[in-house]
Amino acid sequence: NFIPRTAIQFYDAYASGDSATVSRIIDEFFLPYLAIRNKGEGYAVSIVKAGATIVGKSAGPVRPPLSDLKPAEVEQLAALIARLGPQ
Repeated sequence: NFIPRTAIQFYDAYASGDSATVSRIIDEFFLPYLAIRNKGEGYAVSIVKAGATIVGKSAGPVRPPLSDLKPAEVEQLAALIARLGPQ
């Protein structure tokens, strides 16, 4: 939803058997992303909305009883997205 270039790069690497690229993207983005997502109940929704907002496509806040990411978590996510480069 918010890292389309990386998503396509990941798919292409997987489809072509490029395990080095698949492993790199998993280690550098997806595992840290999951660590943030797993910090809070309902963060599977919250982190996607935060990611969209970070890249300038705000999806608005989550609805109760869910909660948005904490500011420090948003900063961590923003740093992960920034390391990926332009999307």
